Amino acid sequence: MLERVGAWDPFNVTEDADLGVRLARAGWRTLVIASATQEEAPVRLRAWLGQRTRWLKGWAQTLLVHGRSPAALVRDLGPGATAALFLLTAGPYAAALLHPVFVAVLARDVWHGALGAPCVSPAEVAASALAYTTLIAGYGCAALSAAVGCARRGLPMRAATLASIPLYWLLLSAAAWRALFELLRHPHFWCKTEHGLSRRGARAAPQAGRKARLPSLRARALRARAIQRTN
Repeated sequence: MLERVGAWDPFNVTEDADLGVRLARAGWRTLVIASATQEEAPVRLRAWLGQRTRWLKGWAQTLLVHGRSPAALVRDLGPGATAALFLLTAGPYAAALLHPVFVAVLARDVWHGALGAPCVSPAEVAASALAYTTLIAGYGCAALSAAVGCARRGLPMRAATLASIPLYWLLLSAAAWRALFELLRHPHFWCKTEHGLSRRGARAAPQAGRKARLPSLRARALRARAIQRTN
């Protein structure tokens, strides 16, 4: 199946996004199984920022590649699936890019005491409506997703988690702008994600590191020569 759709694009830094679109264009369906992943999220800000930058840049690459022929894309996916593709990729990306602007509009209204006051021009009405709608929808969906995830995992929903959502979105905006600049200057740069270690893994890591040292270049060269002589 992978060979029939052309395997995956080695130049797309979010290759699963591109592969999912090509599978759909070939008539395949992709479903999510009800399973828990043991993959660990990044625990450092730098690693998290690099991962989100790569994901967003890959989304943009996927849209640019498949959007080169809009008519063919609609013919393969259908109007509904094409709209869903742009809604789930271009929508969050655009919202992340514009998030600081929306926060600035909200801060301006709060500072001038104009929050909830009638606007004096159609431009202000449009700007305020877009800003407030995006912020409320974004924060609300993030809070709902966190609450549902915690409930399914049997974890408590902490107030600090909800309070950190605006900060999380600002960091996501920083990743979106980094992705845009990288798309223009380093489109195929792959920032590999540094994952955290679980408590058990953190204790076992020093011992595992001492036992699993890579052989030196000289040792590997001697081993290769011995294999050649044996063959």
